[in-house]
Amino acid sequence: MSDTHKIVMEAKGLVKRYGQVTALDGADFELRAGEILAVIGDNGAGKSSLIKCLSGATVPDEGLISLDGTPINFKSPIDARRAGIETVYQDLAVAPAMSIAENLFLGREIRREGFAGNVLRMLDKKKMLAQSIERMNDLKVGIRSMTQAVETLSGGQRQCVAVSRAAAFAQHVVIMDEPTAALGVKEGNMVLELIRRVRDKGLPVVLISHNMPHVFEIADRIHVARLGKRAAVLNPKKISMSDTVAVMTGAMKPEDIPLECLA
Repeated sequence: MSDTHKIVMEAKGLVKRYGQVTALDGADFELRAGEILAVIGDNGAGKSSLIKCLSGATVPDEGLISLDGTPINFKSPIDARRAGIETVYQDLAVAPAMSIAENLFLGREIRREGFAGNVLRMLDKKKMLAQSIERMNDLKVGIRSMTQAVETLSGGQRQCVAVSRAAAFAQHVVIMDEPTAALGVKEGNMVLELIRRVRDKGLPVVLISHNMPHVFEIADRIHVARLGKRAAVLNPKKISMSDTVAVMTGAMKPEDIPLECLA
């Protein structure tokens, strides 16, 4: 199996119930190395529940999730982070009053060596600033100063900080939940370009999006969620946007999708 077809993250038969409501009804999922996999679906299709299971925010009632072929049982998002899975949410999870460098290391601050760090718990701000500059340059994010407060940035720049933070610390997978939802055209394109760079650095990306033009512009494959299951995985280069929407809404049955359109 070539590297591009190597499965990094897989889920089989995921079930998640909330009382009488079945959000996931035997859902499957497969993320390959070095790809951007878009996850789309109507409201209630189960895509949010699927992503919550993959990112450790929810524990599935049934089913198996594996990372690099090893079964995993995340009990919390912290477990997922420890396994090298980072998630970026649409609601700009940044601390506005803090600097960009402080935001990048939020929750993972580097302490000074020796007595100052171990006993006095002093932070190594110089080291964090240097690493922040290096990581932002690496991803070609053009921000003037790492010491400026995040509240001075535009919405797109703030989202770039959140994406850069995920890319900096992820070892396995970056999950992005509607990262361009609150942004204008120019800023949305800025974030899409950054997502491409994250993939080109070797990290596979799961992109949840309602924005079909963005999905078709950036995705290598499209996972269609419908009624708590995976309806199909499509090749955006071979299928039209209207047919993709038809699969998503149930107007086109999975068995009617031409074979060359499947991925």
